[in-house]
Amino acid sequence: MQPNDPTYAVQPHPVNFSVAYPDRPLNRLTSFFRLFMVIPIVILLGTVYSGGAEWGQWGGDDGNSAETVAYGFGGVLFFGPLLMILFRKKYPRWWFDWNLELQRFANRVTVYFALMDDRYPATDDHQSVRLDYDYPGGTLNRFLPIVKWLLAIPHYIVLFFLHIGGVVAVIIAWFAILFTGRYPRGLFAYVEGLLRWQNRVTAYAFTLATDRYPPFRLAP
Repeated sequence: MQPNDPTYAVQPHPVNFSVAYPDRPLNRLTSFFRLFMVIPIVILLGTVYSGGAEWGQWGGDDGNSAETVAYGFGGVLFFGPLLMILFRKKYPRWWFDWNLELQRFANRVTVYFALMDDRYPATDDHQSVRLDYDYPGGTLNRFLPIVKWLLAIPHYIVLFFLHIGGVVAVIIAWFAILFTGRYPRGLFAYVEGLLRWQNRVTAYAFTLATDRYPPFRLAP
């Protein structure tokens, strides 16, 4: 096969993330005070991420069942889905929906804080943020969730340095918005790509929504 063979084409990742570029003047006043304006919605998000437990059942078709608890990293359900995938090879749909909607909400807050949108984050409306991935049903590998967090360690290291660049990009964008009212497209694309990478790692290692290993790239 040659390098230009269609099989070499980049395959789309099941986790799709994007932020609509604000091709309009952004509000300079709210951008200036963004660090303070984001506090109420961060507190609200924190109450959702405060952790807890949710009870469910798993068992065989003979009617025997055992209770399991969906402990999570904060509000993200992790241990419950892990046990269900391990013993039943099943991801309860409402746990999947909860994790997806929580990720969407958290991303809207992050996008607002990163100055990529001057509309205050909604608790339900998607606004400029799009995050989607298909429900896996019974297609997930039974044993892979046990080691996904370990397999993702290279991503944690790379993301650490990318986040440093992200902080610098947002600071520069803050000054650009104050003077021009616009978010530089190059910086916007970088921060969007960083969030896309982060969401793919989260979906793989923590919400366990896909077995597809996250690619090392900012692009879709």
